[in-house]
Amino acid sequence: TPVEAPAAPERPARPAARPGTSSRRPAKKAAKPTVDPRFPHGPLAVLDGDGSAYGVDGLVLDCPATTVVELVEWTLRESGLGAPKLHRHGKDADPLIVLTQSAAAEFGLPELLEDRRGLRLPEDHPLVKQVLKAKWQLTQRGFGPWARIYRKAQGRERQCVQLAILPWDALDSRSWPGVAEMEPADVARVLGVYAQRVITPRGGTAVNGLELMTALRPPTRPVRDEETGNWVSGHNPGSLGTEPMDPAPPEGQPEHPAIYHSGWKGGFLHEEAYQWVRNVDTLTDEECLLPFAVGLDLNTAFLAAAARLTVGLSEPVHFVNPAFNPKIPGSWLVDLSGIELDPRLPSPFTPTGERPTGPAWYQTHTVAYAQELGYNVAPIEAYLRKETGAYLDPWHDRLKTAYVDTLADLGVTKDLTDTEFLAAMERHKDVDPAMAAVLAAIKGTVKGGIGKLFENPQGKNYKEGEPWPAMMRPTWRPDIRAAVISKARVNMHRKLLNMSRMTGQFPLAVLSDCVVYPSPGNSPLDFLPYAASGKPQPGAFRLGPTPGLAKLEGVQEMLWAIDLMEKGLNPARHIKGGDAVLDEGE
Repeated sequence: TPVEAPAAPERPARPAARPGTSSRRPAKKAAKPTVDPRFPHGPLAVLDGDGSAYGVDGLVLDCPATTVVELVEWTLRESGLGAPKLHRHGKDADPLIVLTQSAAAEFGLPELLEDRRGLRLPEDHPLVKQVLKAKWQLTQRGFGPWARIYRKAQGRERQCVQLAILPWDALDSRSWPGVAEMEPADVARVLGVYAQRVITPRGGTAVNGLELMTALRPPTRPVRDEETGNWVSGHNPGSLGTEPMDPAPPEGQPEHPAIYHSGWKGGFLHEEAYQWVRNVDTLTDEECLLPFAVGLDLNTAFLAAAARLTVGLSEPVHFVNPAFNPKIPGSWLVDLSGIELDPRLPSPFTPTGERPTGPAWYQTHTVAYAQELGYNVAPIEAYLRKETGAYLDPWHDRLKTAYVDTLADLGVTKDLTDTEFLAAMERHKDVDPAMAAVLAAIKGTVKGGIGKLFENPQGKNYKEGEPWPAMMRPTWRPDIRAAVISKARVNMHRKLLNMSRMTGQFPLAVLSDCVVYPSPGNSPLDFLPYAASGKPQPGAFRLGPTPGLAKLEGVQEMLWAIDLMEKGLNPARHIKGGDAVLDEGE
């Protein structure tokens, strides 16, 4: 039965206007999602040891369950929890129940998982036996931090509950900074906002990133069987389908069975994010005398690159000496070593920023950029995909909206001047720690989702040439990851080049989506190009709250940056201060 939360322990209302701040109107609150009558109590609940189940919007349900099996049955029959599908051919989201430490103890879960490698209860554990005896099943992941308990679908209704077990580190601090330590009602608020804006969590943010792709582009749809007239499950155009696809030889890795057994020796794509430090010998006296090194970070650079990105949907086809076509996604073997560029900028063609030394494999965007710079490209061979589509578009659109709305909740809105934007970004994490955690999770969903498209084999028992679980998924698509990263790196280089042409300024270092410039002052406003009207110059780096625009990453003294560069270290990795190692971008 729903019980309204008591008024007293609610978070104190914020003062209407902070003294000394501008009296800007708060951002318009995003309209509340319409409630689906099947799921009146929202997508999830956080269960505490006293039987209180904290839901979204301050709701508290009373959960009478005393065993895991009773909890599963209460969740499905009485809780009113769940979320409607994100696409008409998709599936409704299963209800999520998060167990706090005290709730886990009440259900007889051990405080820690002894199996630190497999991260699951042993199959002979009484809890696992209890679940199986009641005719429920566990997925291959077993009873671990994100256990899924289900029964095969009857008719259209499948029965499944997702559990997240806090004492077993379900909400790890990388994906969900600070959330595991919050009060149950606040945990419910963080996960509830994330579920409404992104997807009901089913694991770490990387897992959710992939799940969101599938939820927005379901692999199947109903089609009519010509002979019988019955509706059957058929391929959903624009999706990745239900079967995994072997990569083209240069797109995979040597361990992949298809590549390992073919004896491929033709080299591999190396489309990765930048890790480049400028040669100290190219610094001028004027640059060395500037007092500051200022780091800019591009908001969710991989998300910006995923916008309107054409990727391959069908099998790769091999071509010899093809004419280059920038509209066809694929991998091209081409020699870009003859291209002469300013040594004060990284090469756009390699993650290290070093000039290529001979023919190598590149994704379409990298080769197209060489053409954009005015060079003739003559591919030696290529693996191209005929059927194409903007597979990531709905994923991009949903995550961009989530990112922008969450930043706005933290006081960082699109209508701020650059000075106001920098001030708002400086304090946004303190405005509301719960929403700051949602923002961090959205960033992790972008970065982790793209990363998981090319998940490597794991575990010390793995033998080369054997299949591994990740490569059996239709969403194991190294070519799509390469397309995103290639476009992100090219976007970064284009801005670096435009900055050098407009202002004569050159970067000191780049690490993925962070770039460090020498500056006469301790703010980006001191070196970014503005028109006489005060508007930012198009084509260069611009400050702002949307994907692809920049924010301040950190400021240090120029001498500090030069010292790191002389030691062969990357100032972009450490510009934040402390030892906040940038995690290969967002």
